[in-house]
Amino acid sequence: MESELNHINPDVLQPSKNCKVLPLMVTLNIGGCLYITQKQTLSKYPGSFLEEVANRKRQGVPIDSKGNPFINRDGPLFRHILNFLRTGELILPEGFQECGLLVREAEFYGLERLAEAIKEHERTRGSSAETTFLEVIDSHERSQGLKVFCSDPDFIERLKGRIVQVSKSRLDGFPEEFAISSNAIQFRHFIKSETGTRLVLKEDNTFVCTLETLKFETVMMAFRRGFRLITSLDSSKGSIVHCEGLHFIK
Repeated sequence: MESELNHINPDVLQPSKNCKVLPLMVTLNIGGCLYITQKQTLSKYPGSFLEEVANRKRQGVPIDSKGNPFINRDGPLFRHILNFLRTGELILPEGFQECGLLVREAEFYGLERLAEAIKEHERTRGSSAETTFLEVIDSHERSQGLKVFCSDPDFIERLKGRIVQVSKSRLDGFPEEFAISSNAIQFRHFIKSETGTRLVLKEDNTFVCTLETLKFETVMMAFRRGFRLITSLDSSKGSIVHCEGLHFIK
């Protein structure tokens, strides 16, 4: 066997020049979420928590059942930290609402540049954000119907979809007769019944939903999307859905 090894060309034992050696990979368990990345990515900021973990400089880091370093922090948020290490840029999804928490995570990992980038993102967003207005006017008693106006067309589109849902398959799509513009919809045709005022289609009186349901869905969608009611409510009117005029801002 030894004589056979002596006849082997030593070049055969060396990696091919065309063979790329994969960089050292590191698996981290962040709050139960596993992340696999390159050691050099975690080492981008010397002296940071992650650089010390990746290079085994930090003592006392727990390991999970698979032998991976375990860090008891927010697992889902770590993807934004890892993306920052990869690209050097702060890239957050539209409508991201956890900047305060992400700053604390960045500070825990010793990534001051990331923490400052998040704070600057918040300052910029706050200064450039425009106020969004929502108005719900109920004039069905005066045969003018119910009108919903919002300066954000996306709210109107979402409300259209919700109305189709609550119609319980009575509508194939949002009726054109209700549409005014991308910022407004108006419902004019109502029929009074024992079960309440019913919104119907003009052409064939197809039942869509009750007036109370229509207003309730609009109000609940407004609250879910962060609108604040600025109308002073009159307790004598009863429920909020019985008010003739409701105004919201965001």
